[in-house]
Amino acid sequence: MPLLIEEDWGLVPYAEAWKRQTVLFEALVEAKKQGKSTDGRIITCQHPHVYTIGRSGKEQNMLMSEQQLQRIGATYYHIDRGGDVTYHGPGQLVCYPILDLENYGLGLKGYVHLLEEAVISVCASYGIPAGRVEKATGVWLDGDGPKARKICAIGVRSSHYCTMHGLALNVNTDLRYFSYINPCGFVDKGVTSLQKELGREVSFEEVRERLLYELKKYLPNEN
Repeated sequence: MPLLIEEDWGLVPYAEAWKRQTVLFEALVEAKKQGKSTDGRIITCQHPHVYTIGRSGKEQNMLMSEQQLQRIGATYYHIDRGGDVTYHGPGQLVCYPILDLENYGLGLKGYVHLLEEAVISVCASYGIPAGRVEKATGVWLDGDGPKARKICAIGVRSSHYCTMHGLALNVNTDLRYFSYINPCGFVDKGVTSLQKELGREVSFEEVRERLLYELKKYLPNEN
């Protein structure tokens, strides 16, 4: 069984994290092609204000011009994951698992389900009932009702069953930044955070530890 290495990159600019991820991801794919053992990584971090749009994203879901982005101190990137436009910023827990899914007996659909399940469990540990919405990747509160709101976005890139990108869980996130986009392409659903739901600031490190614990429950580790 491969090792599962944890890394915390702290507050890191999005472009730098994307580059570092890509290097690790491409090395993993190449090692797998050569039949070498492929250890996995679970990377956690936060980003300065940034908007990213995936391969299937629609430009009209980004509601701001370049000049407006500069005024709010945010950057904007087209990236190589699935999904539409989303926001990352301080107070949001971003998690990038770089894994060979075949080491864990997973396909891509099962892997996304695993990510969702881990976040659902983290929310439950704070007394927040969360779940899924059909045909809408991520984790939601009141997903089938008129007050449906997203607490975690998920977008993954895979090649040869190896993964990069991952999930973004709103912990103490400034939710005003979501008002400048149609988050994940939705115009009829809201966005929330652990802080908003609980009415208090939450320990970021505590949430990080709980998420890692839940992820590792589903990912066997040699350690």
